Amino acid sequence: MELRSIASIESNLLAHHLDVLENAGFITRSQSSGDGRRRYVRLLRSALDGLLPTSNVSPQRVLFVCTANSARSQIAAALWRRATGQEALSAGTHPARSVHPRAIEAAARVGLDLSTASPVALDTISDRPELVITVCDRAHEELGDEDHHLHWSIPDPVGDRSRRAFDEALAEISRWIDAVTTKDLEMA
Repeated sequence: MELRSIASIESNLLAHHLDVLENAGFITRSQSSGDGRRRYVRLLRSALDGLLPTSNVSPQRVLFVCTANSARSQIAAALWRRATGQEALSAGTHPARSVHPRAIEAAARVGLDLSTASPVALDTISDRPELVITVCDRAHEELGDEDHHLHWSIPDPVGDRSRRAFDEALAEISRWIDAVTTKDLEMA
């Protein structure tokens, strides 16, 4: 629905173009982990290597949002602070009681300390940064388009609970942060 309204084309034509892009290896599509009727389109940045000029985005304050604020958003904030040296907040639409132990372990494996981090409710953040990035399909769907935030559809490692799932989520978030801090932010 969002792409259809942005592109101002009918759904059958959009579906055709997405099929072409997927078959060419430029995108992947995945079902929402929140509302299973929704699908998210993910640009495969590696398919664009060498095609786009690079430009650095000036580091800025950012807020990462997920539902429980117990893994993905906490990891993203820590990675952003390390990559940019700027303040990064994290919050949840329905925060958990604590940061997931596997998230703390995954962060520690890459030299990040989440041992004192604790989940925060999104509605308690009064001074929100201009840049808001949802890393959770459910939070993205709850916030809707009115906030004009960026969305990175990162699979929830908490449901899997394996070390591998948390490491993969961390690696994917790291790739996104690398992309937006070294390429034009609009491409994210």
